[in-house]
Amino acid sequence: MKQPLLALVNLNKYYGDVHVLKDITFTINEGEFLTLLGPSGCGKTTLLRCIAGLERIQSGDILLEGASIKDLAPNKRNVNTVFQNYALFPHLNVYDNIAYGPRMKRSVREAELKQRVAEVLDLVQMSGYEERMPHQLSGGQRQRIAIARALINEPAILLLDEPLGALDLKLRKHMQTELARLQRKTGTTFVYVTHDQEEALNMSDRIVVIDQGEVQQLGTPRDIYNNPANLFVTSFIGDRNIFPVEVLETGAEQAKVRLGENVVQVRSSAAGRAALRAKEEAVLAILMDKMRVSCAEMDNALRGEVVSIHYAGSQIRIEVRVADRILTVVEYQKMECDCQVGDAVFVSWEESGAVLLPMEAGWEERGM
Repeated sequence: MKQPLLALVNLNKYYGDVHVLKDITFTINEGEFLTLLGPSGCGKTTLLRCIAGLERIQSGDILLEGASIKDLAPNKRNVNTVFQNYALFPHLNVYDNIAYGPRMKRSVREAELKQRVAEVLDLVQMSGYEERMPHQLSGGQRQRIAIARALINEPAILLLDEPLGALDLKLRKHMQTELARLQRKTGTTFVYVTHDQEEALNMSDRIVVIDQGEVQQLGTPRDIYNNPANLFVTSFIGDRNIFPVEVLETGAEQAKVRLGENVVQVRSSAAGRAALRAKEEAVLAILMDKMRVSCAEMDNALRGEVVSIHYAGSQIRIEVRVADRILTVVEYQKMECDCQVGDAVFVSWEESGAVLLPMEAGWEERGM
């Protein structure tokens, strides 16, 4: 069996009495694009800095290719970091910024270094910029140079701390595609930090969702989007309608629930199948873009009244009052049901679009 490239084992980090990372344990495979995703202050950047050696851990271990690196200085670990502000040397041109690491390590001769600088500039599509100074580059260009400067050292892992955060929306989306292309082309393992779920879903092979210093879920983008492990992941990933329902019956894969006068069958989460009980409340979460509105009565649907209809380009957002809740349905191009405000309609969803989870304390703050 192939050994993981990096393993975090029961990693704990404190700032004084504050426990910021709590028993973090997971592995990173060679050649994968793994993203640490979570809200601001959840501990994801601290975790990245612990891997880089910029922060010390109080307990646990960090294993790179099976060997502990937790006590090694940052320059002794075979990892490189790209920071949000890029940290380019303002007094050095592009060539000298990229060549700085190998020169300090004295790892290659100048003739070979020139060839390697040319190769990494070609990788990041910045050939011909060798003589430019950092202040003469755009934000996207500076980011590419920071990545080239890291890649020339041939690290086992490239750590990226929200490197797209300072870019405008259009450039950020373009650079998402470029980063994913670059990672596939080089085969370098990327560990990427972001609070942007769309960014994580678009680029990653796997995502680690973190909240309050704990791993909430680790999986592929599809898995995390369609099968959230708990209420935090449910509310953080994707746009969902989240509301309480009464559980009437439970089964191996599905449960029957009631909302007002409506009774429907829904898919249970893995956690829900073990914890759900009949006659108790649970939380039903439905992805807005996997719902649809019908004018005709249909099986396994919620009856409601149209409250508002908003058109935004190809997207149509319909708000429907069901019992005492307002549900938002997102449809595209054209609505199947030519309804108006005040009309009675029926709301249904794709089976994979809804999930039933156990009730948790504070669900309203996270779900509504």
